[in-house]
Amino acid sequence: MALGKVFHNHAEHADAGGTIDRPRAYELFVTVGFLGARRTVFTRLAALARPKAGERVLDVGCGTGYLSRVLAPVVTPSGHVTGLDPSPAMVDYARRRAPGNCDYVVGEGQDLPFPDRSFDLVVSSLAVHHIPSGDRPEALRQMFRVLRPGGRLLIVEFRPPTGHLAGHLVGLLTGPAMRRGPAELLGTLIPDAGFRIESQGDLPAMMYHVRATRPQPADA
Repeated sequence: MALGKVFHNHAEHADAGGTIDRPRAYELFVTVGFLGARRTVFTRLAALARPKAGERVLDVGCGTGYLSRVLAPVVTPSGHVTGLDPSPAMVDYARRRAPGNCDYVVGEGQDLPFPDRSFDLVVSSLAVHHIPSGDRPEALRQMFRVLRPGGRLLIVEFRPPTGHLAGHLVGLLTGPAMRRGPAELLGTLIPDAGFRIESQGDLPAMMYHVRATRPQPADA
């Protein structure tokens, strides 16, 4: 199967959502796509999330578990990282590579199967565009619900190349996933869910981040 189809199969109708169900092909695709710098890029994402020893972390749309495996040693064995993805194939792949303080669950961002206020940190990298557009507000409300007051959120998404030719070429490979800018994709979803935005901006490898917190009751 052509690598481009790893994305096209789930992204042709991005507003309707979809899953990636071929983890090995996906891993090959992203390894090539990051030009050997995947570890460096995801280490920077982990640093932006500001994980701390002993914290409970949720990775929404964890895919093959790459970011959660980067976060796991930072929260130390006293902490825990839970990855969630709608694709059983991706979750199975992640489980087989999980360190001792990681676990993985099949589920959707718009229906998180976790108690209120059960995490210190929620991260979601390159996953929001997979959630059906009508379900994205609920997904952000769910992330707010499972965070403790004062807990932190990091959303990372694609940003399209600025040049027309580059944008066309990337679109041929990835389908709709990188045809929308972060402002169009995220809009006001994060503050509308109750979060307070702390920072946002461009990242390397054609990505964009928004970092936010769930306010303490006195700050709300």
